[in-house]
Amino acid sequence: MAAPRVSVIVPNYNYAASLEVCLRAIQAQTYPDLEVLVVDDASTDDSVAVAEALGVRVLALPRNGGCGRARNVGAAHTGGDILFYVDSDLAMAPDAVARAVAVLRAEPGLGAVCGLEDPEPLLHDTLVAQYRGLQYHYWSASGEGDVTVLFPAMLAIPRAVYDEVGPFNEGLMQTEEVDYAYRLSRRHRIRLTGAVRGRHDHDHALGPLLRKLFHRARLRVPLYAKAREFATGFETAARAWSSLAALAVLPSLALTPLLGPLWLAAPGALFAASLAGDRGMYGFVRRRRGVAFLGYFAAVHFLVNVTISAGVCAGAAQWAVSRPFRRLYDGTFPRESTA
Repeated sequence: MAAPRVSVIVPNYNYAASLEVCLRAIQAQTYPDLEVLVVDDASTDDSVAVAEALGVRVLALPRNGGCGRARNVGAAHTGGDILFYVDSDLAMAPDAVARAVAVLRAEPGLGAVCGLEDPEPLLHDTLVAQYRGLQYHYWSASGEGDVTVLFPAMLAIPRAVYDEVGPFNEGLMQTEEVDYAYRLSRRHRIRLTGAVRGRHDHDHALGPLLRKLFHRARLRVPLYAKAREFATGFETAARAWSSLAALAVLPSLALTPLLGPLWLAAPGALFAASLAGDRGMYGFVRRRRGVAFLGYFAAVHFLVNVTISAGVCAGAAQWAVSRPFRRLYDGTFPRESTA
């Protein structure tokens, strides 16, 4: 059987700094039958010039529409048997495409293959980027196998599966991959594998990272409320309780002046519970970076846990009062027959 043709699609918005590294990594792939398309989502930097200088085909969109729209446009303007989405701030290992294709061909029932990101950041090597690289790698690697989440930074999906499931929801600007994962996992298995690797240019400043995590947590609420289940492979029950325990530290500290110094045991116990909920990750960080960095990591992750729980609380409040918010994912769920 002839090897399938692969369409490598790179959605991009203002990532000129990493786009060259991303595209050179694609051009260095060992897989022989590739077409490459950059879908530029109305960038205001030099992204288009960077791609064109490397001889890569570029489709420049007239207005910014988000990653979902860029991925759909890429699928519509390529002809490969397999769609391989790569974020423009990620550089794949040279054999990433070949390995993803091999996994799909070995198990025809798979609907998608997602790759694992290395713990080291691609370009920006700030302390925040180092934190995010380690945290995201561990959370992903600990769920390796069949999952119900999608990792679109490195995502291979047969075109026939994409056509069956339908396009990404272009109305969801920050959670389109969560919606797509739910729809896809109802019909096909999703495989997360360390055989497909790449290195990501992670968030390198704390403020933007926390804002992103807050809104992603908030926007997940209507989907999970309808589905009545969490995704598997990344958002574990232990991590959810760890996040809630971190948030509970703050009101328990606020009560200390009213309840006396003995009450300080409560926030201490909650903080310890927050750490215990993800103790494997802290052991991983200590082994890789030592005790000193572990202290910094734990402090940042405490803020991340508080932010995620705060986002969920905000989403729950918005879900309670806003009918449009409750209906955000109506298109994800088939309507019940009225016959």
